[in-house]
Amino acid sequence: MAEADTRKTIVLTGASRGIGHATVKRFSREGWRVITCSRQAFAEDCPWPAGPEDHIKVDLSDQEDVGIAVSEIRHRLEANGGQLHALVNNAGISPKLKDGNSRMNSIDTPMHVWRDVFQVNFFAPIMLARGLFKELAAAKGSIVNVTSIAGTRVHPFAGTAYATSKAALGSLTREMAGDFGPHGIRVNAIAPGEIDTAILSPGTDKIVETIPLRRLGSTSEVADIIFFLCSTQASYVTGSEIHINGGQHV
Repeated sequence: MAEADTRKTIVLTGASRGIGHATVKRFSREGWRVITCSRQAFAEDCPWPAGPEDHIKVDLSDQEDVGIAVSEIRHRLEANGGQLHALVNNAGISPKLKDGNSRMNSIDTPMHVWRDVFQVNFFAPIMLARGLFKELAAAKGSIVNVTSIAGTRVHPFAGTAYATSKAALGSLTREMAGDFGPHGIRVNAIAPGEIDTAILSPGTDKIVETIPLRRLGSTSEVADIIFFLCSTQASYVTGSEIHINGGQHV
């Protein structure tokens, strides 16, 4: 009989780069078991142990694939006594026009793009949370949804479909906090602003000039807040959306 895994476990989507990558490193450093989910196969140069064994390749834009991933995650959690301590819905897509600079507005964005964006950014998080509900309840776990500053204001680069999907995810976070709370599951969101990642748009330097802290945020700063929300230090925090944007929202 396999020995039980006593580590706390997190399931994280969008783990292959940026905020997701930093979050994997943060939780791994704290001794958590990290089950990663992304469109890519596990990369050999990733800096955490047990990566290939705890990576699930999933296309969040495909509802059937999400269902398959949920079944696979539940199977892998059996080693942890069927407990899931944290689910971080970090994956998100923000399509750009072919010129790479123009904003995808509400007049011109094709309807199929709206559907794809909402499936990944909005429907996948609730599908995963519902699919892993028993395991989260068993651990009195925590869910963190990654929204965006674009969910509460018109952003010069973020497209309409992306922005409205993140606004919807912020609202869903409140609804989930109310519904999941009686089962001991906390649900919060973080709303990053301009974070120094590979997907920054040209012209971001002009935005930085208007941010009170006058700099980009780092992915590790975002990962620290995610870890806090999943820790016992945040045991009475639920239904919150934390702004991580250097004061940009003020």
